[in-house]
Amino acid sequence: MTSTVFSFFKVIALCFVLLTVSCNNAKQKKVSHVEIKGIELPERPNILWLVTEDMSAYLPSFGDSTIVTPNLSRLAKEGVIYPNLYSTSGVCAPSRAAITTGMYPSSIGANHMRTTSFTEVTGLPAYGAVPPPEVKMISELLRKEGYYCTNNYKTDYQFKHPVTAWDESGPYAHWRNRSNNQPFFSVVNFTETHESGLFEPYGHRYIEQRHYRLGDRSFKWKEGRMSEEETPKHIKKDTKFNIPPYLPKTEVVQRDMWKMYNNIAEMDSQVGAVLKQLEDDGLLENTIIFFYGDHGGPMPRQKRLIYDSGLKTPMIVRFPNQINAGTKDDRLLSFVDFAPTLLSLIKTEPHDYMQGQAFLGEYSAKNKREYIYAAADRFDGFTDAIRAVRNNRFKYIRNYRPEQGYYLPIDYRENIPTMQELLNLRDAGELDSVQSLWFGNKKPIEELYDCKVDPHEINNLAENPEYAEILSELSNELDNWINNIGDQPNLPEGELLKQLWNGKNVQPITLVPTVDINESSVSIACNTEGASIGYKVVKSNKKEPVEWQVYTGPFELQDNSTLKVQAHRIGFKQSDIVVVNK
Repeated sequence: MTSTVFSFFKVIALCFVLLTVSCNNAKQKKVSHVEIKGIELPERPNILWLVTEDMSAYLPSFGDSTIVTPNLSRLAKEGVIYPNLYSTSGVCAPSRAAITTGMYPSSIGANHMRTTSFTEVTGLPAYGAVPPPEVKMISELLRKEGYYCTNNYKTDYQFKHPVTAWDESGPYAHWRNRSNNQPFFSVVNFTETHESGLFEPYGHRYIEQRHYRLGDRSFKWKEGRMSEEETPKHIKKDTKFNIPPYLPKTEVVQRDMWKMYNNIAEMDSQVGAVLKQLEDDGLLENTIIFFYGDHGGPMPRQKRLIYDSGLKTPMIVRFPNQINAGTKDDRLLSFVDFAPTLLSLIKTEPHDYMQGQAFLGEYSAKNKREYIYAAADRFDGFTDAIRAVRNNRFKYIRNYRPEQGYYLPIDYRENIPTMQELLNLRDAGELDSVQSLWFGNKKPIEELYDCKVDPHEINNLAENPEYAEILSELSNELDNWINNIGDQPNLPEGELLKQLWNGKNVQPITLVPTVDINESSVSIACNTEGASIGYKVVKSNKKEPVEWQVYTGPFELQDNSTLKVQAHRIGFKQSDIVVVNK
């Protein structure tokens, strides 16, 4: 693209922003994936992910004007909003497994929430997902392409990440620690909006304020939570909120809605602090910025369920120089699409094992996604088996345990006052017919919802003969997906673990790598198929580096150096560390 055409395009984008008086969906110009595919980006763009938790589309840019979010609204005005992004699960860890691998959690043993805990309930040892040997975390793939990759600071992938996953992962991780002019992929997680932010006593954790001093290693946070008086306030407590019909309209629920919106507003302020650092560093126009949530909202009958309230989360992408500013992209997108899209944005072809498809960049899929898919299995100490498929209008849900009610008495969720209120009103017989749906003693085998006219998925159309054709289409599509990814709905978790561990009762261990030093050249190998190999070189009289390098081939090793090597296949135990002195 010539500079004249590029300048003209920037002027057009700026004019559109000035003419836009609202970012509401109805007033935003739509763009197709063809237009976005052709955008001119830096050769090796920086990529910044701003990831919040438990987040439905409670933002002005997506039509909810309850609160003001100046930083996210600015991001939307300068970027593209995506109103149809869906997680693969209604809870964080399986969803993050999908994001980082590009694979559906139920295809790799990652869909049971908390596989390393609740062992006294399951009777199983702690374990992690075991993807096929060729699968790597997307951050490791970017590191191999020369990117500096940081995560601040939540992990939670349903498996222990290898040492090769990140250059830095922790509360001080920052793109500022990279080499000069090295491109970066940085993930910044915001935890204020998590469901625990609704617990009583209400108050933010002190460490959540780290975003205002991101990367400042001299700063130490207090332990624990702030009091409610200390916690930043962004919205009046007497504000009246639109409560969804599946929750009771009581003062308890109103207070939780206030907390939820206040948490979102505080998250917005912290997003602003991170964006200011990016601008101060002169990196804004060399960086593609993603904002999204890790699944749907934090309230009861949202999180953990695979209704849209648990799956659907808003996304904003800001491109360098505000390309396509103020527009909306209505495509269906899934979390499994993130990993191939990142590779596509850096002009690297996505790997064949990835089950998603790129929606941006050099290798964008030619055809739009027609369906998204989701699954729900164990949550903490309680197991269910539910699968779902959705097109741009209808959602089909299949319950493999219809004899079991939807509501699961998960202790963690019952810390939310609204959940306690629901249970008290249920026991008193004071819930209405809609609010009582969640507490039935059994579930229908099939559910079908017209999400356009019934966004809360209350009116089940599965037995309505007028919808028999769409029911059949989506049921067949769900069968196709289950077969294609090798899902096994309702497989006992113990049987799943046997498959992951090749019939053994103990977790497989990554074999110790071998190190071959020929004069000054070092070669490393590991006989465990698919193992990632990390290494550190500690030079004489120098401190040991923090990060492990990703081994990609032979390298030079100076005399009087110490080499440390570790191998790790995802889902296996990592190898012992090999130490070689030269």
